[in-house]
Amino acid sequence: MGDITTEEYASFYKAMSNDWEDHLAVKHFAVEGQLEFKAVLFCPKRAPFDMFETNKKKHNIKLYVRRVFIMDTCEDIIPEWLNFIKGIVDSEDLPLNISREQLQQNKILKVIKKNIVKKCLEMFEELADNKDDYKKFYEQFSKNIKLGIHEDSTNRKKLAELLRFPSTKSGEETTTLKDYVTRMKEKQNSIYYITGENKKQLESSPFTEACKKRGYEVLLMTDPIDEYAMQQLKDFEDKKFVCLSKEGLKFDESEEEKKRKEEEKAAFEGLCKLIKEILGDKVEKVQLSDRIVSAPCVLVTGEYGWSANMERIMKAQALRDASTSSYMASKKTMEINPSHSIVKELKKKADEDKSDKTVKDLVWLLFDTSLLTSGFSLDDPSGYAERIHRMIKLGLSIDD
Repeated sequence: MGDITTEEYASFYKAMSNDWEDHLAVKHFAVEGQLEFKAVLFCPKRAPFDMFETNKKKHNIKLYVRRVFIMDTCEDIIPEWLNFIKGIVDSEDLPLNISREQLQQNKILKVIKKNIVKKCLEMFEELADNKDDYKKFYEQFSKNIKLGIHEDSTNRKKLAELLRFPSTKSGEETTTLKDYVTRMKEKQNSIYYITGENKKQLESSPFTEACKKRGYEVLLMTDPIDEYAMQQLKDFEDKKFVCLSKEGLKFDESEEEKKRKEEEKAAFEGLCKLIKEILGDKVEKVQLSDRIVSAPCVLVTGEYGWSANMERIMKAQALRDASTSSYMASKKTMEINPSHSIVKELKKKADEDKSDKTVKDLVWLLFDTSLLTSGFSLDDPSGYAERIHRMIKLGLSIDD
């Protein structure tokens, strides 16, 4: 195998795959021992446009037995998430007259599959040494890697090392999880991330405020499949992943901070109750927040339900089942910022007169704006517009 040139690999790849471009990487290997087979695997430069079409037969891996062609639609030889890999496998051990049904039951095939996955991962790791090549690869096939994390529990740890994300400290570049961990602050025990529609929106999200204040780095995840991958990826190098827009976010606090929090909690208890009464079943509960610094309030989702971003993704599914949405839809907790001037003033007004119409209006406005900043969509846009117009009139001192 050592004396084959890159050009020879390239022309072989083109002939075999009908691709008009050269391959990005190749892995040529032989497995010996109890089981013997040779394989050559190619990673293409770009993803096929129909990569995730489920009902289309894939002809990517051609299976030979002792150099006699058997079939090229063998699904059990490579997992779904590696369906972009092209190549040839030549086995010494499979019987020549094997039928499809027997193939599915065949133990040899399982071993071949395990080896192919292992070699593909090696190929990707080698690609990762070259930044430019890996960037090309990741742009095309990051969805496959994330699908692998979702489906392949045995290789999850290895696959996690192949992930790249933009972060609040990575600038224009992306960062690996390993690099993130090496940059973690002394008291930081978790890997913080947030999911959403685009990088710009996430960078200015109120959820990242407390982390920024403490100097913690936040991973920004903008690919819809990240939501699925993160459901399976619980930790990396013993550091837990924590989603900033979900409940259960805790930071280390000094005794003074804890004491101050208790006092604030007691002082704002009345306001929290009142907001819950006004909003009714729109929110599960109302509490003081640890996670915001300059925003007056945010809406947080349950730790195990859907995030706002996941809700948006699910709403966009054409064939979705409405009943799933109702019980998976996020239970929202409204978190208010006790040191924000709006919240302080609202408390003052509410203490004076609970049934004040302005207080009610302001609470609804805060709820609607925090729906937007927290990544949800408005249930009642016209009601929101009406309230805004009322505020504008107030600002312009127009009396109707």
